[in-house]
Amino acid sequence: MTVRDSIGRLPGIWAAFLRLGCIAFGGPAAHLALLEDEFVSRRGWLSRQRFLDLMGATNLIPGPNSTEMTMHIGYERGGALGLFSGGLGFVLPAAAITAVLASIYVKIGTLPSAEAFLQGVRPAVLVVILGAVLKLGRKAAANAGLAVIATGVALAVLAGIGEIPALLVGGIIGGLALLLPRALGAGMVVSLFMPGSAMAAEGQDASLGALAQFFFKVGCVLYGSGYVLIAFLEGGLVQDYGWVTQQQLLDAIAVGQFTPGPVLTAATFLGYVIGGWSGALVATAGIFLPGFGFVWMLNPLVRRLRTSRVSAAFLDAVNAAAVGLIAAVAIDLARVSLVSVPAWIFASCAAAALFLARLPAAWIIAGAGTVGLLSALAGLT
Repeated sequence: MTVRDSIGRLPGIWAAFLRLGCIAFGGPAAHLALLEDEFVSRRGWLSRQRFLDLMGATNLIPGPNSTEMTMHIGYERGGALGLFSGGLGFVLPAAAITAVLASIYVKIGTLPSAEAFLQGVRPAVLVVILGAVLKLGRKAAANAGLAVIATGVALAVLAGIGEIPALLVGGIIGGLALLLPRALGAGMVVSLFMPGSAMAAEGQDASLGALAQFFFKVGCVLYGSGYVLIAFLEGGLVQDYGWVTQQQLLDAIAVGQFTPGPVLTAATFLGYVIGGWSGALVATAGIFLPGFGFVWMLNPLVRRLRTSRVSAAFLDAVNAAAVGLIAAVAIDLARVSLVSVPAWIFASCAAAALFLARLPAAWIIAGAGTVGLLSALAGLT
């Protein structure tokens, strides 16, 4: 691809990911489902096999997996410039919304309620995730052995085993344990052995430089779910630095969960609380910047993994394990989302729209949230 071709595709890449960034509710599993629906099933920017390979490989590097997938897809479409265009387009809406909410929070000391909107969004997100599990599962678990891996990983996660150990065991079963260190890189070693207390130097002032350094370190070693992020932030910002209170941290995580886009925009909220608009900017840049670098280095290597029989077997196993992780998330979400008659109605309508009418997943989520909000205002729910 020439530089001219890459530049010519940037507006389309930017617009596509900016739109998704505005409605990407529901966490990483939902984001991956949206990305598959939009860029594999509808736009055809990459094949389902390539999507699975990138998704599996992304699980083995630090950072927000679904956000890094937007970077991968941008890279596939528009090279290095597309990588930055896709990633920034996806992150900026959530960061902007979170920063505005943080400014309101600092002024009035509480958060606006989004429960009415989320009442419709949660069941719709669950259906979209289930749709992705079905589509990706047909490819990732194409034979009995891979299906066993996917099922085993899902059951392990539901039983309380961490996502990363479960994923790695799935990869080992695939037969590439000897090549694992090469696939993971040095960052994995750092993340496994670097204790949370090492993220901060006790008593350091909350300068912009110190804030950027802290969130950059988090971005470099962050593996696993949002609960891992909470552990890093609580150990550093609350216990070591004392820059925020426990309540402020919990409020930041809540904002990251009910706003669209990656939950890591909780860093934007905390950055604003600590250092105003400048703090929000450097915290956001610090926590997301490592992901751009990791993806830039990883993307070309994934094709090489696919060309070797041994590494391809490992990649297939990791892909099956990743689908198992998403299935486990869907089951957990079903437990907390489908708890009322209105929730079942929303889920049924979303399922009809996705599987029968074959509407885009992005439209379904946005529509469900709007209907949920209007229903609450009309007193119907």
